[in-house]
Amino acid sequence: MTLREHLHQQIDHLPDDILQTIADFMDFVMAKRQISPTYSEWGNKQWQNFSIEQFFKEDDEVEYTLSEAKEVYHP
Repeated sequence: MTLREHLHQQIDHLPDDILQTIADFMDFVMAKRQISPTYSEWGNKQWQNFSIEQFFKEDDEVEYTLSEAKEVYHP
């Protein structure tokens, strides 16, 4: 059995709170190594945060007002 298979088997039997801790640690390690997250696994909150970050990027040459942002954002 490979290390990856062994980890998968162990993770399958862990409680949700420990899984969340492992997911947080994976995010930390991926960020530290500048590895992009797998977007297919993103939930609505992650996509919302990403879109907000992209909308307000500082290197964006186009400036937006709050009223313009409210026009396009419809929760």
